[in-house]
Amino acid sequence: MTSQRVAGRYTLEREIGRGANGAVWSAYDEVLGRRVALKRLGSASGLGSDAVRAEREARLAAQLGHPSVVAVYDLVTTDGGAWLVMEYVDGRALSTVVRDAPLSPDDAAALLAPVADALAQAHALGIVHRDVKPSNILAGPEGAKLTDFGIARGSDDATLTRTGLVTGSPAYLAPEVATGGHATPASDVWSLGATLVHLLTGRPPYHRDDRDNGPLAVVYRIAHEDPPVVPDAEWLGPLLARAMAKDPQSRPAMAEVRDHLAGTAVVAERTTELPAAPPARGGNRSRAGVVAAAAAVVVVLVVAVLLLRPDGDDGTPAARSTATSSSPAAPSPTAPTADRLTTFAQEYVDTAHSDPAQGFAMLTPAYQAASPGYADFWGAMRNPTILDVTADPAAMTVTYRYSYGLPGKGRVTERVTLRLVEQDGVLLIDGADSAAG
Repeated sequence: MTSQRVAGRYTLEREIGRGANGAVWSAYDEVLGRRVALKRLGSASGLGSDAVRAEREARLAAQLGHPSVVAVYDLVTTDGGAWLVMEYVDGRALSTVVRDAPLSPDDAAALLAPVADALAQAHALGIVHRDVKPSNILAGPEGAKLTDFGIARGSDDATLTRTGLVTGSPAYLAPEVATGGHATPASDVWSLGATLVHLLTGRPPYHRDDRDNGPLAVVYRIAHEDPPVVPDAEWLGPLLARAMAKDPQSRPAMAEVRDHLAGTAVVAERTTELPAAPPARGGNRSRAGVVAAAAAVVVVLVVAVLLLRPDGDDGTPAARSTATSSSPAAPSPTAPTADRLTTFAQEYVDTAHSDPAQGFAMLTPAYQAASPGYADFWGAMRNPTILDVTADPAAMTVTYRYSYGLPGKGRVTERVTLRLVEQDGVLLIDGADSAAG
C-alpha cells in the first residue's frame, strides 16, 4: 500500500495513527517535495458525510492559523473518500508520551500552555474544539500541537447540535456534555483539565483499577462523582480544581488557564517588607538549572564559612549574635563589588528555595526576628527563575527581578531589593522590599 497515491500527488508511506474517525498516514507530496500527513475520514453516524466533516475540520483549522494547531494544507476527495492534507509533526501523541512515566507539573504545564493559547484563540473566534484529549495533542520538536477539529463546532455551525447527540471521548467529556448538554468553551476547559490529570498520573481521569472502565461507567462517574484529586499536582492543584468544576460557570476562561500554565499571571503590587523573596514554579526549567549550577560553588563556600566559625550559646554564629538592623557592619578590607552582590543574590534565591533553613541563616538576627513566616513563605513556592539582577555597592543593595509559581495565582513576577550588611567578610540580608515586577 506504500505505493498508493492520493489525488495523483501524495504518495502514502505508512500509517502513523488511527482513531474512531479514521486513519492518519505519513505521505510525500511529490509536487512540493515535502512530507505531509494525510487523514482519511471514515463514516461518523449523525455527523453528516465524510466530505462535510472533512470540510469542517479544514475550515476551522485554517481559520485559526495558530502555531500550536496542526496546519491543514488541503482537502481532497477521491472515489475512496475524503482526505485532509496536514502538516506532518515528527512526534508522539501525549497519550503515548506518558506511557513510560507521568510528567512533572512543570513539564506538563510547558506542553499544555501553547495548546491553551490556541484554544483561547479558537474560543475568541467562536470555535469549540469538543474533543481535547492527550491523543489529539502531538509533542513535536517545535512543542505541542493540537489536532483533530473534526467534531469542532463554529458559532455558525448547526450540524453538530442535535439534542441527545454526545460527541467526543468519554474520559475527557465535561459533565454537562456527558449528560447530553451542549459543548461550550467551558467544556474545552474541563477537557484540558482532564488532559492535565492524564499527564500528571499517566492514565485517564476517572480510571479505576478495580472497577469497570467502559465508556458508560466513565460517563456515569463524570456525571455523579467529584473530579479526581492529583496528590502530585503541586502548584497546578488549584488550577485543576477550578478547571474541572462541575459548574461550567465556576471554571476559568481558557485565557486564564493559559496564563497559569505559561507562568505569566502577576500578583497585585506589594510594597510591604517581605521575608526576602519567594521561589517559583512552572518557569523556564533550563534557566533555573543554569542559575542553580552557577550558584552551587558559592553555596558550598558560604556553608563552609558558617560551619567553621564558632557558634554562640544559642546556636547562632557568634559574629551575628549582636547584629541589629541599626548596628554598623564590621569593616571589610575590600568593599563588595557589584559582581559579588549580584552573585550573592542569585545564590541566596537558590539556597532559600532548596533549603529554607539555610536561606534563613543568611539573614541578620534582627531580620530573622522580623520574618516569622519565612519557612512557609519559601516552602510553598518552587523553582525561582531570575530574570535580571542589578547591584549598587555604594548603597549595599542588590535588586533582582524574578518569577515564580504561586499556588492559586499562577506565575508571579516580582522585583526584590535586598539591603545587605557585611560582617567578618560575610554578606547578610538586613531587610528587603518587594513589589510586582
